[in-house]
Amino acid sequence: MAQRKLKVKSKGPKATKKAAKKPKGGAVTKRANRPVPAKKQEVSQKIKQAITKTVNKTAEDDIRSRATRSGKQNLSKAQQAVANHTKKGKAK
Repeated sequence: MAQRKLKVKSKGPKATKKAAKKPKGGAVTKRANRPVPAKKQEVSQKIKQAITKTVNKTAEDDIRSRATRSGKQNLSKAQQAVANHTKKGKAK
């Protein structure tokens, strides 16, 4: 068995020890499951989006009418279902 003297940890000067002790602030935790608010669109973005939508719709109608000689729109079944749904929604 070893019969040595135990090592004693040295202590620093008292002035530095006092400076090292600072009061700790409260723990800052982030809630992982908190709801994140949606970004709000500016008015100009909404107007631009509405204009783009109407321009695209009129261009599509124009191209469809030129493609068919009778001027009647030939829609697929899915497009007809969407058109009927929007007509019913606007009538209410």
